[in-house]
Amino acid sequence: KSMEQNLQLNKRIESIDIIRGIVMVIMALDHVRDFFHISANIDDPLNLNTTTTFLFFTRYITHFCAPTFVFLSGTSIYLQSLRKTKKELSLFLFTRGLWLIFAELFIISLSWTFDPFYHFFGLQVIWAIGISMVIMSLIVQFNYKMVLAIGLIIVFGHNLLDFVEASPNFKHNLIFDLIHSGRDSLYSYLPNRVVMIIYPFLPWTGLMILGYCLGKLYTPAFTQQTRIKILRYLGLSLLVFFVILRYANFYGDPNPWTTQKSGWFTFLSFLDIHKYPPSLLYMSITVGVTLLALSITEKIKSSFSNVAVIYGRTAFFYYILHFYFIHLFATLLFFIRGEHTVTEALKSMEKLPFLFVFPGEGYSLGVVYIIWIGLVLLLYPLCKWYNQYKTNHKEKWWLSYL
Repeated sequence: KSMEQNLQLNKRIESIDIIRGIVMVIMALDHVRDFFHISANIDDPLNLNTTTTFLFFTRYITHFCAPTFVFLSGTSIYLQSLRKTKKELSLFLFTRGLWLIFAELFIISLSWTFDPFYHFFGLQVIWAIGISMVIMSLIVQFNYKMVLAIGLIIVFGHNLLDFVEASPNFKHNLIFDLIHSGRDSLYSYLPNRVVMIIYPFLPWTGLMILGYCLGKLYTPAFTQQTRIKILRYLGLSLLVFFVILRYANFYGDPNPWTTQKSGWFTFLSFLDIHKYPPSLLYMSITVGVTLLALSITEKIKSSFSNVAVIYGRTAFFYYILHFYFIHLFATLLFFIRGEHTVTEALKSMEKLPFLFVFPGEGYSLGVVYIIWIGLVLLLYPLCKWYNQYKTNHKEKWWLSYL
């Protein structure tokens, strides 16, 4: 019986890795678009006045990546709690969280800017995961019901801060912007050094907490059939909740939907929800789809799932590499085109945080998709090698931080 439970647990983890791998692949599409699409740095792909359906959904599909990854990070933490003591888990989460914050500031920021002097730091999803893990190192000490209550209060209540932020007398400050502001806040406390807060952490932390609570479904206490039914019920319930609350247009997202030039674009306005920070409606639709996807992949075993698992098990490794590969290729094309000098590229840093990319220059969406597919294929053998290395060297403690 114990052996059977272990086999079930491995299968459950594999289904989580499949979804994680899929979102990692999709995520790269948006970052390729950032560096190569002709309108990436001069217009918002979700701007209903200028976008096309193809461009809109090229951006929209990547909305599912960050919340899925953060949510499933919480689920993975719960699974670790089954193998570690609370003290061991807290120490691991605290130290790994600090490592991820360091990685965001000095590894990821460098991949975006290619600036070895670090004039620009971006606090993005790795920072949000890192600080959330630091907070989780305390929260895992509480009992399950209290953890669930904290997660629900944050996720369902954080949009109340939208009303605080919208007050005419409200003044932004560093603490509020780190917690919740969605204005890409810029702060500079050192000469010629700027920090942009892209991912305020509070709602992401709430999402990780709820992902942690979902982990209880992946214990031997739940049969596979029961778990699949619960995942489907929760996923469909969240999607229905999204439709009802979004239609009401009074809470859950700072940007209400509006009537557009056609019924189709009104529908796109209905779908266009707020990511920075992630609104309740944003989390409802993305996590709802994720839960349904988890219920579907529970029993899937195919060549596709085998490939997806590789990307899922090497997610952080993949994440770092894909940024450097994208930027290196953008730099190569910059020199091939020869339209600007390196001096001009350096000066462009004043307006854009990454070098060798000029606003208004780039390629069509078709070219973006070709580059994206090529990038994903290029990274696969590297990820496969790294996954094998991790499997063969489980005694190396530092691999758990990567």
